[in-house]
This record gives sequence, structure tokens and C-alpha cells, in this order.
Amino acid sequence: MGDHKEQQPVRVGAAVRRRRRALELTLAVVAERSGLSVPFLSQIENDRARPSTSSLEKVADALRTTAVELLAAADPACSVDLVRSETTEQDFTPRVRTLVRGHHQLHASEFTGDHDAGREFQHRNDELMYVADGAVEIEAEGRAYRLGRGDTLYLTGGVRHRWRATVPDTRVVIVAVAEHIEAVQDRPR
Repeated sequence: MGDHKEQQPVRVGAAVRRRRRALELTLAVVAERSGLSVPFLSQIENDRARPSTSSLEKVADALRTTAVELLAAADPACSVDLVRSETTEQDFTPRVRTLVRGHHQLHASEFTGDHDAGREFQHRNDELMYVADGAVEIEAEGRAYRLGRGDTLYLTGGVRHRWRATVPDTRVVIVAVAEHIEAVQDRPR
């Protein structure tokens, strides 16, 4: 009961509200700019009304963004998602488990046991590797890093890397900014 379902309708209300508040606009100002009523905008923000494409474009224009951007920033219908453990204490068979389901700004996976150590990765956006149990060796930018239980390694988007477990009962959690998110370049590469 209460677990997230994979195919939920998108809720754009929170994205509209976040954008409006970020611009420090009132509902009345957005209503005036968009030609929509304050009550209708309130219903959109509270997910009691689903705007048509035309209405969403009017709201986006009033908020100086696009409908596509609002939809990309939208929340799934279920804002809380519980992912239960699939293992017992001593189960270290090699596998990957997704810790976040659906279309979100972050992805998280748990890797248990060994995996293809020869496989090289290069992700568009940043990621963080956390060693929950065991130990790993990571090669990135021509250097080798040895991480043990509790260690983390942060990799900026675009960095080529590979990793391998160095002990059998290793569990690594990787949290990455989703590929559909456009990262802001704040330093030259």
C-alpha cells in the first residue's frame, strides 16, 4: 500500500509553483500575464486541474520558460517512493538494484558483488560513488583510487572511469544526476 506505480501521470503543479516563487510572482501577476484566472492557476498548482497544452504554454510564457521545461521539472504523481530491500543480510550475489524508480532528477543504484571491471563509463552529468560494504578500486583520469567501507568518490560529468570490487561482499551505491538534466558548466574543462 502506498508504493509508487511505474506509470503515474505527471503532476506539473509543483513545477509551476516553484518557478512562480523563484520569480517572486503572485498568482494574480501570473493570471494577468497568462490571461488565465487566479482560481484556475491555483487549481493547477495544487494538482486539482490538469492544464491543456494551450493553457500550459500560456502559464510557461507568463513564467518566462517553456512548457517543455515545466514538464521536465514536473513531479510524478507519487512524490514519495519507497523501494524495499530485496536481499537478506548475507546475500551478495552479483546484481544491480535500482534505488529510485521513474523519471527523476537523480538516479541511484546499488551494485552488489562483482561486475564487469573492464567496462568503461562516461556519464554526461556528475555522480557520487559510496562504498556501503567491502572495497573497490576505481580508475579515473589516469589515477587509481582505492575505496573502503564508508568512502565516497565524486566524479564530475564527462570523466571516463571504470571500477571493480576488490573483495567478494562489496556493495556500492551510485547516485548520479539524470541524463535528461542539463548540467550547468561552472568551470572550464
